[in-house]
Amino acid sequence: MSPNRDNVARTAEAAEAPEVVTFGESMGLMMPTGAKGIEYSAHFEKSIAGAESNVAIGIARLGHRSGWCGQLGGDPLGRYALKLIRGEGVDVSRAALVDGAPTGLIIREVVNGKSSVFYYRKHSAASLMRPDQLDEAYIAGAKLLHVTGITPALSDSCRDTVREAIRIARKHGVRVCFDPNLRLKLWSAAEARNVLLALAEEADYFLPGLDELKLLYETDDFEQIVSRLSRLKAVSVVKGGDDRTFLVENGNVTSVPYFKAERVVDTVGAGDGFCAGFLVGLLKGYSHAEAVRIGNLIGSMVVQAAGDWEGLPTWAEVQAALNNETHVER
Repeated sequence: MSPNRDNVARTAEAAEAPEVVTFGESMGLMMPTGAKGIEYSAHFEKSIAGAESNVAIGIARLGHRSGWCGQLGGDPLGRYALKLIRGEGVDVSRAALVDGAPTGLIIREVVNGKSSVFYYRKHSAASLMRPDQLDEAYIAGAKLLHVTGITPALSDSCRDTVREAIRIARKHGVRVCFDPNLRLKLWSAAEARNVLLALAEEADYFLPGLDELKLLYETDDFEQIVSRLSRLKAVSVVKGGDDRTFLVENGNVTSVPYFKAERVVDTVGAGDGFCAGFLVGLLKGYSHAEAVRIGNLIGSMVVQAAGDWEGLPTWAEVQAALNNETHVER
């Protein structure tokens, strides 16, 4: 190619680069179709689950470019997950199907209003991710890198991969968003504490839940929690308060009310929906408080549908909700 054409190609590639890059483990998800629970159900629905791919799907549905990186097994569940994520408009050009290791599986049930999950992810393809598999240029071309505390819990190499991704992002001026997503079925609070708090110190945006902070900071005292958050360079967004989300910025706390859900069907995925809305708010140039408000709205929309990601809205649906537009069936 001539130099001029080469410049045009690079410009076009940059224009199409994901605005948000994320990576982690996506798994096959099985859920009983009835209310009898796993033990007594004969029929199951198949879907996928994964905090990072949920966020990537949410961003794409809201009209912004997202990319999901990760490893899936070269098996039917892995191929299914890759097709589904790609079909939702997420760039998966840096995701891989690998032979010799399975795609992780999660089986989830809701019995008597209580949700339980059972993981089958040990030695999964995702747990084999390594730092040298990261594409530096891909991360450098994004505006935001979104990582969670689930990935470093999978293996030592995954932990190193998260750290390296953050190092690359900081090197190239890409903002880092970190959701600790503490999963006590993957590691203990004591194991997680040092790792997650160290990652929080590297983030530009820290999105913990209030219950997570109580475990990580070993206190129920909200003032002490705010004091600890205020030492971070990150803008912190504390989810899970009583009817409100707390924005902690420069030592100041702003309370942002929830949007009331008309009905709660499934609370799983609400936090990922919040993250997607918050990040899109940032991409649109909104203030931090307004970005939190968008995140709150999307969280309330997600809990009104079954599934981890199926209830994620489009931007048109978000605007309609903000404008209190009435749906008319024609």
